[in-house]
Amino acid sequence: MSLSPSSTRPLANLKQAIRQCRAERAQQRRHYAATTESLYPSLQTRYPPPTPGFRPSQAIKQNRFEIGLKKIPVIPPPPSTAKATPDPIASLTANQLTTLDPTSSRRRLFSPLNPDRARVGDILLVRLKTGEPFSGVCINIRARNSPIDTAVLLRNNLTRVAVEMWFKIFSPGVSGIEVVRRKEGRRARRAKLYYMRLPKHDIGSVEGVTRTYLRARQGGAPTGGGGAAKGKKKSKN
Repeated sequence: MSLSPSSTRPLANLKQAIRQCRAERAQQRRHYAATTESLYPSLQTRYPPPTPGFRPSQAIKQNRFEIGLKKIPVIPPPPSTAKATPDPIASLTANQLTTLDPTSSRRRLFSPLNPDRARVGDILLVRLKTGEPFSGVCINIRARNSPIDTAVLLRNNLTRVAVEMWFKIFSPGVSGIEVVRRKEGRRARRAKLYYMRLPKHDIGSVEGVTRTYLRARQGGAPTGGGGAAKGKKKSKN
């Protein structure tokens, strides 16, 4: 009596059944895919399959297509000004100085290369475009990194009250700066004459010196000691 293969190998029938089920499922999938593509064209795959080594983080970059998209216009960058103006701050400062001081008189008056430049201790007269002029002793000349920021500090006594004022020499409100009188004797050994604020060093008001300077410039007769002497002689007679 011979034995059947199923009795000798009990798992052979089970393996065969599993293989048959897998084949039937694969056939059903192929049939369903063909039927779906023919009935629903919108569900067809339009994108290529992912490349080997595909990562989800690359999905945006890999599946980006420009089909039917409007291109964004790209504006080129403006030309560089580094070659035209290597130092824009110096160029701007030169243009401003030319505008504020077209005759270069103030630049020569405070230039370190000018031997007759204005120094501390001199009596200066600052003429303003709006307002009365101001005269006083220059006790400080502040020159910063840029020459356009140069300023002078003038001190004077008005109605027996000491007044100090800062003036920027290239300010649009300043119409002119004149030297009324140079410092007598040798020049000051200090750059800032703040000691003149003390009562024993204060020279007082310079209005008389400024008035004499203005009259002499206008061509009038100078006033002072000569006028006082004539008055005394007339009184004696």
